[in-house]
Amino acid sequence: MSEPVSSIKNLGPAYEAALTRAGITSAEALRELGADKAYARLLETGSKPHFIGYYVLVMALQGRPWNDCKGAEKAKLRKRFDAIKATSFDSDLSAFEAELDAIGVIKRA
Repeated sequence: MSEPVSSIKNLGPAYEAALTRAGITSAEALRELGADKAYARLLETGSKPHFIGYYVLVMALQGRPWNDCKGAEKAKLRKRFDAIKATSFDSDLSAFEAELDAIGVIKRA
């Protein structure tokens, strides 16, 4: 039997729901995929990029507190985040979907 994503410390129900929308439905699948690929999937499936959300995921998969990320390590993670964002987030599509939501055509989860 698989463990829920929320069984990983620092990843709660909201993160679990976002990962489920991205097709990542268990802690085991998340660990196997890794933080970078999982975060790319989040962006590809409509989540908005947020650096803190990314490094929380990285720290959680390392079994560390989310606020343990500092200094040079945080700077390296920022570069990884920016690279993932550049290749996995379509800002034009996101803006288009936001406009559709604003006029009531779609409801983003």
